Amino acid sequence: MPSAIVHHRRSRWRPRRQLAPQCRPPAMLNTWLDDSGSLTARLIALSDNHFAVDVLRQTIALPSPDEQRALHMPRPGYALIREVVLRGHQQPWVFARSVLPLSSLTGELRHLRKQGNRPLGAFLFSQPHLTRSPIAVAAFNADDGYVPAAIAQSYPLWGRRSVFALKGKPLLVSEVFLPALCEQLHGHQPITTNNKSLPLTTAFI
Repeated sequence: MPSAIVHHRRSRWRPRRQLAPQCRPPAMLNTWLDDSGSLTARLIALSDNHFAVDVLRQTIALPSPDEQRALHMPRPGYALIREVVLRGHQQPWVFARSVLPLSSLTGELRHLRKQGNRPLGAFLFSQPHLTRSPIAVAAFNADDGYVPAAIAQSYPLWGRRSVFALKGKPLLVSEVFLPALCEQLHGHQPITTNNKSLPLTTAFI
């Protein structure tokens, strides 16, 4: 049976270029926030293949009103809500929240109901006709309740969000960069991979 979900306060996602000068993310995160390629591939490269996915929860629930608007869902519209931690070298690097409308989980996408600890990004970026909306970013504080306190560690945290579409079926994915990743980036040069960037579409904005 679908479960209720605590609706997060609206996070005011917006393009990074629209942020006020005093409200911008650390410079080291800019390329990570803006990259339209596979975050999974980039994390695997940074971790030298010491990468894992921990599933925090997966449930059928009502997305927040803001998420429903981003997906252009009819109300009420249920979705599969999936929250995971992406780990590198056993450290929590990224908190990811995926909102997959039940209407999208049909046909070839039906198997995403049982994704388990496989990274969603690995599947998405293997699809030749995948499209992605422009990336929006947001900062999170403790009272937002978006990231579980046990992994947040410190604030503010910066994240990004976009809508992917496969054959017209939208999926909303947000990724929040955690302090352990920022610490890792301090000691590394920018990561380059043969990542494929996606064409951006405004169809789901």
